[in-house]
Amino acid sequence: MTQDELKQAVARAAIEYVPSGEIIGVGTGSTANFFIDELGKIKDRITGAVASSEATAERLRSHGIQVLDLNDVESMSVYIDGADEITNAGAMIKGGGAALTREKIVASVARQFICIADGSKLVDMLGKFPLPIEVIPMAQAAVARKLKTLGGEPRLRLKDGKPLLTDNGCMIIDLVGLQIADPKAFEAEINNIVGVVTVGLFAQRGADVALLGTAEGVKKLTF
Repeated sequence: MTQDELKQAVARAAIEYVPSGEIIGVGTGSTANFFIDELGKIKDRITGAVASSEATAERLRSHGIQVLDLNDVESMSVYIDGADEITNAGAMIKGGGAALTREKIVASVARQFICIADGSKLVDMLGKFPLPIEVIPMAQAAVARKLKTLGGEPRLRLKDGKPLLTDNGCMIIDLVGLQIADPKAFEAEINNIVGVVTVGLFAQRGADVALLGTAEGVKKLTF
């Protein structure tokens, strides 16, 4: 099976976790896009969705799914999103699509986080995938200097030769060459750096369930 076929398989499997008559949170990225396409087939079963990015909101609307502002939503039963890496403990690196802050905010409101990914994203230790960190633009250089003392190499993410800007108008520093033995502690340490909006470590609030696409079918992990 191709990687896209594995992503489609977990997207279909995730539909079983969509409650009827409720609002759900939806993530950002290629796997989340497959899920949105599947969600469009059952859109009449849900009240609406909260999007973790402008791109996700646009894709949801293209399927006729009502997109709600998180400020108007008190709670959600489920948030469904992909991951760039996930461990057997449910800790994740997210933010390859530059939506980490909004993803973390929407996930914090949901009672359950369902991670959907192809099986290659399951790792023993986080860090091979560059760790995204969203920063206030004026603090980019200062934050990069502090990050360098933590190990790894900070690299400003670019798009078309210019710093990529998130939906929040901030920049992304990718910290490469890491081996993150204690994701919860590392998440707290980076979040405490002045100028950091948030880090793409989802360990203090990790996944509750992971649906992983493999050649043998969808593998379910519960944390």
